[in-house]
Amino acid sequence: MTTFVELGLIEPLCHAVSAEGYEVATPIQEKAIPIVLAGRDVLGVAQTGTGKTAAFALPILQRLTEDKRRAGPKGVRALILTPTRELAQQIGKCFATYGVHLRLKRTVITGGVGMQPQIQSLQAGCDIVVATPGRILDLAMRGHVRLDGVETFVLDEADRMLDMGFIHDVKKIAALLPAERLTLLFSATMPVAVSSLAGGLLRNHERIEVTPQSTTVERIEQRVMFVSKDKKRDLLLDILRGGKVTRAIVFARTKHGANRLAEQLVKSGVKAEAIHGNKSQGARQRALADFHSGRVSTLVATDIAARGIDVDGISHVINFDLPNEPESYVHRIGRTARAGAEGIALSFCDADEIAYLKAIEKVIRQPVPADETHRFHSEAIAHLRLGPAVKPKGRPGNSSRPAGGSRGNGRPGGARRAA
Repeated sequence: MTTFVELGLIEPLCHAVSAEGYEVATPIQEKAIPIVLAGRDVLGVAQTGTGKTAAFALPILQRLTEDKRRAGPKGVRALILTPTRELAQQIGKCFATYGVHLRLKRTVITGGVGMQPQIQSLQAGCDIVVATPGRILDLAMRGHVRLDGVETFVLDEADRMLDMGFIHDVKKIAALLPAERLTLLFSATMPVAVSSLAGGLLRNHERIEVTPQSTTVERIEQRVMFVSKDKKRDLLLDILRGGKVTRAIVFARTKHGANRLAEQLVKSGVKAEAIHGNKSQGARQRALADFHSGRVSTLVATDIAARGIDVDGISHVINFDLPNEPESYVHRIGRTARAGAEGIALSFCDADEIAYLKAIEKVIRQPVPADETHRFHSEAIAHLRLGPAVKPKGRPGNSSRPAGGSRGNGRPGGARRAA
C-alpha cells in the first residue's frame, strides 16, 4: 500500500487528505498521481467508486500551487468537464476539501441556476473551474470566460458524456483550448466513440486501467430475479421491507416511471424520493441531501440523474427496469461497493427484458446468477434465458414497480482509502 507522502504530494495536500481519514492511495490514485505530476496526458479507465476524482484533483492542485502564475481576467487554469450538475458539485467539493490549505480560486459552473453569479465568479479569473459542457460553452460564446489559457483539461465520465449527447459541445470546448496543455480523460467503459474522442484530445498519453474494460466491481454481489411485470412492485416492497437494506438506489428507465414508483413506495410506507432530469436543481439537491443524511432510505433514479450520486453506505442497487444500454448496468451497480465496502446489485427481469439481460452479460463477460428463492419467481421467464436473444419490439415495458436484496456493506478493516 502506498501513502500519499510516498506519491510525492506536498505537505498541505497530505494534511488535507489525512484530515479526511484517508491513509493510503487507491490503485488508480497510485498510478495516476505520479504521471499527472510529471506532466503526462492520462487515459484512465476506471469505474465509479475507485477514487478517480482524487486521482486527478490532488496532482492538479499541486501543479497549480507550484506554478506561481495566475489566471488573467475571465481566465481559467484548470477546466474539469463533467456530464451532470450533481457530479460537478461533488467534484467541486473534492477540490475544496483537498485544497483547503492552498490559496487557489475555484468555482462550479452548471446549468439550472442563474448565470449572473457565475459570470461574477469568473470575472477576475479562476484557477479551477468545474463545469457542465452546455453552460461553460454558453459563457465562453458570450465572452464571459476565456479558455485559451487552460493549462489542464479534464474530461470526466467521457462515456456518459457521449451517451447524453454532449460530444459536439465537448469538441467545441476543446477547440477553444490551447494546443499546449495537459489533458486527462476518464471513463468507466471504453466504447469505440470514447476511444476516437481520446485519440483527438490526448498526446503521448499513459493509459491506466484499474479494472478490466466493461467488467463490474468484484465486491458487488449480483443477482437477477425473474419476475412478471405486474409483480415487480410487490417484489421490490418485499426486498425493501426485508430488514437487510440500509440504503438503496432503485433504477427506473423513464422519468415518469421513477416518479410513479417513488409515489407508490411512499404510499406503502417506504421513505423514498425520485431524482431525474425534470426535477429542479433545488429539488434534486434536497433529495440527495435527504438520502445522504438518512432521512430518505430509497432513491428512485434514472441513469442520467444517478451519475452525480456519490454516497457511501449504499447497500443495494436495484434495477427495477433493466437498462436498454448494457454499459449503463456497469454505471448503475457501481453506486454500491464504494470506498472498500461490499454491496448487492439486484436486477428484475421480465419477459420483455431477456434480450437486455443477455446484452449485459455479454458486456460484463459473465452470467448474472439467478435468485430463484423469492416468492414471485417466474420459471417461465427464467426459461426464456436459455433461448436465443430476440430484440423486443420497441422498449420493454415502461412499468414502474419495485424490487429487493440482502447482505450488509460494512467497511472492511484496515486503512481507509480516498474516495
